[in-house]
Amino acid sequence: MSGPPLFDLLRREPDIEAPDLVAVDATDRLLLDEAAAALALAGPGEVAVVDDAYGALTLGAVALHGAGDVRVSQDLLVGELALAANAERAGLTGRYRSLPLAEVATGARVVLVQAPKALEALREIAESVAAVAAPDVTLLVGGRVKHMTHAMNDVLRASFDDVSATLARQKSRVLVARGPRPGVPSFPRRQEHADLGLTVCAHGAAFAGTKVDIGTRALLGCLDRMPDSGTALDLGCGTGVLAAALARSRPGLEVIAADQSAAAVASTQATAEANDLTERISVVRDDRAGSLPDASVDLVVLNPPFHVGASVVTTAADRLFAAAARVLRPGGQLWTVYNSALRYKPALARVVGPTRLAEQTPKFTVTVSTRR
Repeated sequence: MSGPPLFDLLRREPDIEAPDLVAVDATDRLLLDEAAAALALAGPGEVAVVDDAYGALTLGAVALHGAGDVRVSQDLLVGELALAANAERAGLTGRYRSLPLAEVATGARVVLVQAPKALEALREIAESVAAVAAPDVTLLVGGRVKHMTHAMNDVLRASFDDVSATLARQKSRVLVARGPRPGVPSFPRRQEHADLGLTVCAHGAAFAGTKVDIGTRALLGCLDRMPDSGTALDLGCGTGVLAAALARSRPGLEVIAADQSAAAVASTQATAEANDLTERISVVRDDRAGSLPDASVDLVVLNPPFHVGASVVTTAADRLFAAAARVLRPGGQLWTVYNSALRYKPALARVVGPTRLAEQTPKFTVTVSTRR
């Protein structure tokens, strides 16, 4: 391609949550280098990419190695948006297709993966690739050495005959898997929680899996004090536990569940189906409730993340607070749970409105904020 080198063109926007993340990292570069020979032999539609953070793998395969009709699956919506913006910036729009994880590797001979942090997310990727890829597929999983474990090799060996590791370079390493063994998909997983009267379903990348984390349990304990009519939003819905509990206990509520994670959205849909609540919960994939109109919601429940990548940050929560303020009607309520050490109450009061404590333990705080 003409002009500046490809990697100099790439940007992280709209994902600007953590200052230590970059648009192209050493793992991207190592993956592309290790896959060079395989990419050279792959025909159109035979290259797939999973969880490309901002487009370096996808656009690198196209511009640097001549791959055609690359198929991509990204869990996070901000990753999809960053890839699209970077493709336009590099003049590569239309050279790839975005597909669900279950379909992305159909017939693929080369699959590039940025290693997820959760082993269950890697397991679902490996199962999905092995089920539909070409028999001679080469799966390359790259990550930072400090995050790579022997358990990842074991996970890959459950779906592939041969797994090996490359030499490390710039603190990154690649696992290479060949010989796919198609099997029965084990996702979504499901678990009955008799104490809650709910069945929770989860795909591999969904936070907490089929468990119910203690922050969510703290919010569930306040359910009987929340509004029982109008429209409710489970913002950052995860596996849909809060949305399901609201829909089941509040027949007067219209319940919406939103998350930017494809795994979370699929998990919430599965949880709704498992609890016979599909007609009561609308599930949407968007970033910070961007698809909802201003002042359209009466209740927001929120268990915000405080990790982005390996960093502990508050910007992700701040942006969700602002999103809640935008979609709440005047007088509407935001119920938030967070680690008590984070002390979000002043920020909630400033961004949303008057905020009071609903519950507090040394570990978790639940607040209710009323929209001005």
